[in-house]
Amino acid sequence: MPSIQAAQPVTNRLLGALPSKDREQLLSHCEQVHLNFAEVVYRVGEVIPYVYFPTGSSISLVSPVNGGGGLEEGLIGNEGMLGITLMLGVDVAPFQALVHGAGPALRITPSSFLRELKQSPALLRELKRYLYVSIRQLSQTAVCSHFHAVEARLARWLLMTQDRAHSDTFHITHIFLAYLLGVRRVGVTKAANSLQQQKLICYHRGDITILDRAGLEAVSCGCYQAEKQTYETIMH
Repeated sequence: MPSIQAAQPVTNRLLGALPSKDREQLLSHCEQVHLNFAEVVYRVGEVIPYVYFPTGSSISLVSPVNGGGGLEEGLIGNEGMLGITLMLGVDVAPFQALVHGAGPALRITPSSFLRELKQSPALLRELKRYLYVSIRQLSQTAVCSHFHAVEARLARWLLMTQDRAHSDTFHITHIFLAYLLGVRRVGVTKAANSLQQQKLICYHRGDITILDRAGLEAVSCGCYQAEKQTYETIMH
């Protein structure tokens, strides 16, 4: 695939925050790829093949559970990157990376990424901040999964997905939602029906439309605003 030229618009917020010289240098080693829905990008314990900077896609970080289930621990869209552990000297994936929002992304080999990291203090500084944000998201999700009701967690997840999809409508099935939230399908169905009855969302055959974002934020637990505030404070 052809490399990404510097003149091409950057839609990843981490890359967009870099000085133009550093950004152009990094982009010269990137290639654009299309990520497909439900595609497994990383598997737990395997060597990281590429670093990804989503531009129009989103990736779930899932911890598999014995018996075939799983639990989403984090969500990455164009505000972040996948492969952050490389900057810690660890090239083994700690999560299963599962595409839940199909679309484009930029990717770069680990060797090229680490080389650019050494040559660009601005990139290193930006990714150190993002590493902190990622750790906070993981800890917030752990708290949320343990203490909060399914309906509030679903509302939070829908808000996070809308932020990364940059659209009021996106496609997701109850089965996939149940897998990501680590609950039974019947629990997701009940929560989704409740949100629909409150006219906060419209759900039909896997297509979800956010009708009332303010109302959805009111139903969501405080974890959504906490994560959003952390990102805005640290990354800005």
